[in-house]
Amino acid sequence: MTQEPTPDAEIRALLTSLDGQRRHVLGILDGLDADALRRVVLPSGWNCLSLVQHLALDVERFWFRAVITGDKDVIRSLDEIDNAWVVEPDVPAADVLQRYREETDLANAVITVTAADAPLAWWPHHLFGEPHLHTLRDVLLHVITETACHAGHLDAARELLDGRRWMVLT
Repeated sequence: MTQEPTPDAEIRALLTSLDGQRRHVLGILDGLDADALRRVVLPSGWNCLSLVQHLALDVERFWFRAVITGDKDVIRSLDEIDNAWVVEPDVPAADVLQRYREETDLANAVITVTAADAPLAWWPHHLFGEPHLHTLRDVLLHVITETACHAGHLDAARELLDGRRWMVLT
């Protein structure tokens, strides 16, 4: 019987932080109906559902399954979606939220079997030039930051939609 490797303490801590931000993303949207998830409330034109799709495809799938593992199928599929920020009207909101959950599960499967200092398997030179991230640790820190930033965007959008706030410090 082969036992799965256990991530080291640093990776467990980083993953705990990332999971907290992921819960925030889904938690702040809890209770919004499909119309509210698609309602644009900021001048830039995005909506909550499009931001979640961006997180699923451009963040979780891209950084962990393309950059960290070099998954050729994922890399080839990157060009299939012109703009992850656009959710077509016929795509159910529940499908976008489920896709995010699935991508985070797939990302976790990569994170938990990869050493913190493992080098990247693929780098998108055509997008970013020379690498500015070099290891799983670097990617995790980047994704934690991006997810936290977008969770804050969702906080603002939710408050504009119905006044609900995720966390209020007293």
